[in-house]
Amino acid sequence: MVSSTTTLAPKSIQQQVLRIISKRKSIKPQRLRIGSDLSRELGFDTVDVVDIILELERNFHITIPDEVPLATVGDFVSYVASHAHAA
Repeated sequence: MVSSTTTLAPKSIQQQVLRIISKRKSIKPQRLRIGSDLSRELGFDTVDVVDIILELERNFHITIPDEVPLATVGDFVSYVASHAHAA
């Protein structure tokens, strides 16, 4: 059992999160970097981010509170990895 949270998400979770984010703006998943800022670098607006959050909540059966700061691709991957239940 792992007791500490790391920034390394399981590959399957990371790939699913990248696929969901990339699908929103038709960006190739390979173009997404963990440090990419969704609004500044990739042109996502608030509606895009909300839609991504809703899709992640549906896919991973989690709830992402409004106050969670999600600005980069890595923020999404880390949050989902630390809150999604292992399959």
